Amino acid sequence: MLDKIFTVSALNDLIKELLEGFVERLWVEGEVSNVARPASGHIYFTLKDEASQIRAVIFRRAGKMGDFAAVVEGAHLLCRVRLGVYKPRGEYHLIVETVERRGIGILQRLFEETKARLSKEGLFEERHKKSLPFLPKHVAVVTSPSGAVIRDILTISARRFPTIPITIVPTRVQGSDVAVEITTALQRASELAKVEVIIIARGGGSLEDLAAFNDEQLARAIFRCPIPVVSAIGHETDYTIADFVADKRAPTPSAAAQLVFPDRDLLLGIVRDFSERLSQAQSNALITAKQRLEELQERLKVPERQLDEMRMRLDEQWARAQRSIAAILMSRKERQQNIATHLFNLNPRQKLLLNRLLLQGLNKSLATAWDLTYARRWGIYDTLVKRLSGVNPLDVLKRGYGIISRAADGLLVTSAASVAKGESIKIRLAHGSLSACVEETYEE
Repeated sequence: MLDKIFTVSALNDLIKELLEGFVERLWVEGEVSNVARPASGHIYFTLKDEASQIRAVIFRRAGKMGDFAAVVEGAHLLCRVRLGVYKPRGEYHLIVETVERRGIGILQRLFEETKARLSKEGLFEERHKKSLPFLPKHVAVVTSPSGAVIRDILTISARRFPTIPITIVPTRVQGSDVAVEITTALQRASELAKVEVIIIARGGGSLEDLAAFNDEQLARAIFRCPIPVVSAIGHETDYTIADFVADKRAPTPSAAAQLVFPDRDLLLGIVRDFSERLSQAQSNALITAKQRLEELQERLKVPERQLDEMRMRLDEQWARAQRSIAAILMSRKERQQNIATHLFNLNPRQKLLLNRLLLQGLNKSLATAWDLTYARRWGIYDTLVKRLSGVNPLDVLKRGYGIISRAADGLLVTSAASVAKGESIKIRLAHGSLSACVEETYEE
């Protein structure tokens, strides 16, 4: 047989025959990881110990319901198996026939021990949790700079409140010594200017993939962080030590973005509704006061001199009421202007809309004073609209300019050195966009 030349398929057939035909059923003990449950109903997983690992499968026709329930991440199982060979890849695996639970695995045991120790110290208590700001000035995201996680967060934040700045603090989220790297990235994020929320994010994975977020030193760094931390690690069913110690836990990275970034359109709708209700209340109060004065005038039947005196007193009271109402209106006007100024810094177009609504509301109070204020505000509105139109980037595109970005990652191209020969680019014009390929680059 030593002189015989085998094809790869023939060799795999020989190995399959030897393993499946001559090795009897065995009992194998180990820890479960990398569990996969495809639509076929089979269960694929890895059985491992401290030194090695082997792939295993429970076929739906072979396993009982108890077998299916016992195979979870971190479980320690005793399996009755026979050896199998997957010929197309030349891989051998365990075909599991029965399963007995033996306890919890090493990673699961370390998770439970760390959780119990930190819980006893009070790191998970609600009284230590910091509240998230209603409208954060700056958000930092500690995650891998590539992949779906950061794209999901950026997409949702752009849709909900695009004017809030985001800083990505890059770090690996899987691999050796990654917990130290994540801890360092968290420290860098907390030192950024004006950062008010930090999101630590990672996609789903096995217990081993998420092991870095069960690190005790990382947990203590999150607890000491002076800025509120939102954990968005794995899927909704995944829990890590970082989730328990963070100020807020989001079931997914997308949910974290929805938690941190408020819905700007909803907030503006609330402000508009409040403004309209306030204006209506002021108008109703003035109408009621005028009706009361008219009733008193009708009931007034006194000699001429007393009537003159009452008229004078009435004029005086009316003047005082006007001054009081003017003072109230001025105070409310200043308050509304402060709110408008804050919103203006975030979105100029919404500030103009709010000012116009405020002017419309105040117009229903004192006719003469309101007409003057309304005219002045309307002039400001027209001026700001013209200024906004002058800086509209789309108008620049209409003059023949274009916005160039790399097709691979969407980054803007501002220098010939940032693209390579043969690389694909996208050019956005005033009407439509183009795809192109770089044939040559020139440095000026």
